[in-house]
Amino acid sequence: MTTRRLMSSAAVAALTLSAAGAAQAENLTLCWAAWDPANALVELSKEFEAQSGHSMSFEFVPWPNFADRMLNELNSGGQLCDLLIGDSQWIGGGAENGHYVKLNDFFDREGISMDDFAPATVYAYSTWPKGAPNYYALPAMGDANGWFYRKDWFARPEIREAFKAEHGRELAEPTSQRELMEIARFFQGREIDGQTRYGVSIFTERGSEGITMGATGALYAWGFKYENTPGSYDMAGAVNSPEAVEALEFYKELYQCCTPPGYTNAYMEQSLDAFKSGQVAMAMNWFAFFPGLYADPDTGGEHIDFFVNPPQNVPASTLGGQGISVVAYSEKQDAALEYIKWFAQPEVQAKWWALGGYSAHNSVLNDPGFPDSQPFAADFLKAMENVQDFWQEPAYASLLLAMQKRLHDYVVADQGTAQEALDMLIEDWTEVFEDEGKL
Repeated sequence: MTTRRLMSSAAVAALTLSAAGAAQAENLTLCWAAWDPANALVELSKEFEAQSGHSMSFEFVPWPNFADRMLNELNSGGQLCDLLIGDSQWIGGGAENGHYVKLNDFFDREGISMDDFAPATVYAYSTWPKGAPNYYALPAMGDANGWFYRKDWFARPEIREAFKAEHGRELAEPTSQRELMEIARFFQGREIDGQTRYGVSIFTERGSEGITMGATGALYAWGFKYENTPGSYDMAGAVNSPEAVEALEFYKELYQCCTPPGYTNAYMEQSLDAFKSGQVAMAMNWFAFFPGLYADPDTGGEHIDFFVNPPQNVPASTLGGQGISVVAYSEKQDAALEYIKWFAQPEVQAKWWALGGYSAHNSVLNDPGFPDSQPFAADFLKAMENVQDFWQEPAYASLLLAMQKRLHDYVVADQGTAQEALDMLIEDWTEVFEDEGKL
């Protein structure tokens, strides 16, 4: 498409939005988590304000408090949020409890096709029941859990020689979970530039979702499944399979062997801090943070590189990301729908990526120049091909708290065995699903 045609379509969209907004200018409140992509969205939304005549306010809540704050708002029928970028796991509850406006008729009326978005994001962020053509959100922020490492350390001749002498292969990005642990062990306690370094920073936090989002990176890579048959809630033999047990044992070993001292309750912020302060050679975190990491003056640029979650038995990454929904309790739903129509435009999606957001629109992701547009873009595409998500059931919060407890008790508190932890998790989840009338 030529630049002139892009400008022309944008101009038409602007006129349409302006005409709609002229009827009644509203102040819309968009709710999301407080992190770098939210700041990018504020900048992007200035264009919507200029075109529509509406004004935007934002309610951004720190990640540790985000779920409690927003789910309480929804469950109380609150009118704080007109638009909500809610976690993928909330879509079931948002649909079944009537928190989110169903968008099918709006999409049909406005010519918005879900075929224009990456299938994994439509499935995870928009649909309920899963995979059904019932849409309660527009994919807004593609994301997955990935990895980054000290490229400058990996390149040092003396470090490379020492690694090859120890392992008989070149020091490079790991191609399996086992290789990742070998590299982490190699760096653990190693002195570099007069300082003691550590192997890896991973997620161990218990209070919200941290250890689950971290450990599933290993579990999925070993082939973990929540059910034997999708939709059956038949968990025995899937959740506690031999592969799942082995993966959980691996994650505990990685925690015990190769993390910084006192790393018992770490999530996004602690992982970033450990890397930026020079403590660790490798770290896991969400792709959403990678633009900021690359821009860091001390550990970004030539010092850093990125890789997708390594496979073990299968390629897999833990899904992050969110869809944007219109809150059913809003009295400004028409204006909120205007925002979604504007945000869905390919030109806006391209700007969203350029500002540091992660577009899920095929026109952005399939652009020939996308893989080279950022040093982490190609890894992001690869990760999104094999993402897996946590339960998206309306009772997701209870399901998540149970997994948080069982994983943290085993991995960090060193209680029991992996087999026992997963067996007890099935008991916990069975009780939740029985209370929900699903079993």
